[in-house]
Amino acid sequence: MDRLILVGRVAGAFGVRGEIKITTYTDEPASLLRYRALKTEAGALALTLTSGRAHNGLALYAPRSAFPAPDEDEFYLADLIGLTVVTPEGAELGVVKSAQNFGAGDLLEIAPPGAATWYLPFTKDAVPEVRIADGLIVAVRPTETE
Repeated sequence: MDRLILVGRVAGAFGVRGEIKITTYTDEPASLLRYRALKTEAGALALTLTSGRAHNGLALYAPRSAFPAPDEDEFYLADLIGLTVVTPEGAELGVVKSAQNFGAGDLLEIAPPGAATWYLPFTKDAVPEVRIADGLIVAVRPTETE
């Protein structure tokens, strides 16, 4: 099955004509209409969009194959989940468990084997190389300061 990408959430009904409120996770809210047939996380058809209004609620996903290829040095955060993270010398640091943004930039949650997860800033300094085809991210783990 094609990987599904979260593109929005249904917040509820609006008016009497079958319109819905949607919170979109796309750069432009109107671009959500481009994917039209949206699915649930399980892959079942959820709805087909002809119009809508943004809000929050039911999570909606679009197949990864429906998205354009990212430009060089750009990545869909969903494509990073599950990649192995290694140091520049090749020592394994863990696997990307999730990608988050708490308001100060993108962070990768790294899950090392048998240890607590930690966050890595998704910046060029901390992540100098991403090799999706190889399933690898080369990372420089920040050192703790006193």
